[in-house]
Amino acid sequence: MKKIKDFFKGVKSETKTIRWPKGKTMVKYSCIVLIMMLFFGLYFYGLDVIFTFLKGLVS
Repeated sequence: MKKIKDFFKGVKSETKTIRWPKGKTMVKYSCIVLIMMLFFGLYFYGLDVIFTFLKGLVS
């Protein structure tokens, strides 16, 4: 039981040392992630359409 208590004390002390990002930074990084997801989603969708079209020409 003491080990579990020590573990959670350690977790609590570690969370105090974390430097959390500011709100403005979080919004900026979130926008970058969403834009990259959209870009790669469209990129792979385009590749899928092209390969489907080429497969239709071959068969």
